[in-house]
Amino acid sequence: MKSDTRTIALYAAVIFLSSALVLVLEMVAARLIAPFVGVSLYSWTAIIGTVLAGLSIGNWIGGVMADRDASQRAAGFVLLAAAVSAFLILLILPRIAGPIQTSDMSLAGSSLALTMALFFLPALLLGIVTPLLTTLALQHSERTGHIIGMMHALAALGSILGTFATGFWLVQWFGSRNLVLASAIALAILSVPLLRKAHVLGAATGLVLLLILVQSPLGYANPCDEESRYFCMRVVDANAEVPYGEARALILDHLKHSTNHREDPELIAAPYLHLIDQLGRRHTQTMERPAWFFAGGGAYTLPRAVNVYQPDARIVVAEIDPAVTDIAREKLYIDTSGMEVIHEDARVALSKQPEGIFDVIVGDVFHDISVPYHPLTREFAALVKSRLRPDGLYLMNLVDGFPDAKLLKSLYKTMRQEFDHVDIWLDHVSDEPTRMTYIVSAHNNSDPMPERIADNRFGRQWINITEPALSAGTDMDDLPLLTDDYVPVERLLAELLAGDLGR
Repeated sequence: MKSDTRTIALYAAVIFLSSALVLVLEMVAARLIAPFVGVSLYSWTAIIGTVLAGLSIGNWIGGVMADRDASQRAAGFVLLAAAVSAFLILLILPRIAGPIQTSDMSLAGSSLALTMALFFLPALLLGIVTPLLTTLALQHSERTGHIIGMMHALAALGSILGTFATGFWLVQWFGSRNLVLASAIALAILSVPLLRKAHVLGAATGLVLLLILVQSPLGYANPCDEESRYFCMRVVDANAEVPYGEARALILDHLKHSTNHREDPELIAAPYLHLIDQLGRRHTQTMERPAWFFAGGGAYTLPRAVNVYQPDARIVVAEIDPAVTDIAREKLYIDTSGMEVIHEDARVALSKQPEGIFDVIVGDVFHDISVPYHPLTREFAALVKSRLRPDGLYLMNLVDGFPDAKLLKSLYKTMRQEFDHVDIWLDHVSDEPTRMTYIVSAHNNSDPMPERIADNRFGRQWINITEPALSAGTDMDDLPLLTDDYVPVERLLAELLAGDLGR
């Protein structure tokens, strides 16, 4: 009887821990593929769908194995195979990521290809474990319902533990690559009580060889300088982007966010950021103590520039990720002592500010084509309007296709519900359909925006393309108004996410 109890407890522990490790790998998947395809609804859909497909097929195989009288040693070998497949993630990734990234596949297709190649097999193998060990546990107890219910509950609890531990703690402390390695080793350890000593010794030898291989130059080297709960962050040399001196750029996941010059904070390399700066500077140039609110800090390029040319300005920055602020201070020449930095969601932070106090609000929270929904809605536009002074200016960037920018048109339609004047800007007009970074400016000032803005220092100029942008392609009447209840970003960005423009 005691032997039966110990055996059931062993099987229960293995099911609980292996289920936790499935979710560890699923959560890590998003971080591993982010430097290559970013993080979007499409990448998460690919990850969740791949893992569920693997688990479903694995559950079916596990049931078949149980019907054929598979032993606990079979479960041990499955766990060993799962450990090997986890090690292989770090060997396969550096060999397929580059070719997939440069292929003709869409962003959605690239995300699916990466996740299928890396995580389908581990999910399938770990899906075998629960039905197989549950069936074996039934041989040691007459309480069928109790055993089945307990094992399913433990599998669910393990999954919950893996999800919360990875998302809230493990990634930030250990990094995604180390978590994959730790998961592989943990799976191998889980197999030990289920195998004979001879099998364990042979498996240990093979896994040590695999570990050496993974740790060699053949294995995947984590590209992140730091990993936070939100981003894989890197700082790279960007001297080639500036006409003189030294510069560094911040890369969040796979997107270069911004470039900072060491000696010259007013040198802004990215044309879209430069335009936001020019529009905001033009609006506030006669004000004694203008107030700026930045939704998103990132590399703090614009707040840093404003702090230099308007030293008396009030600068409030809402950056959701404290680690981004830390890396900007440590490696990107940022001194935030003249700024009010708030580490929370920009919409939440803005809602806590008094009404009518800001001259300029800048929205720079759109991370490539990973678009947060809540700063696009009419409700958010109303919030921005309420925090601006009557003649205040709202500036934001948005990535969309060209010339038929459906999300941009919906955003324009939405912002016109709150602002009398909304203008759309580009630094150039392409001859071919492509992906563009648009700048949107909105205000209730009676003075119209100019048709062009130029900066002689860098020889740049930007064009007000509002009328051409709105008249091209899809009729605006056929596009939705964006509200907190309805923000169909993926449908509006379909050409970028699933088509040729997103390559």
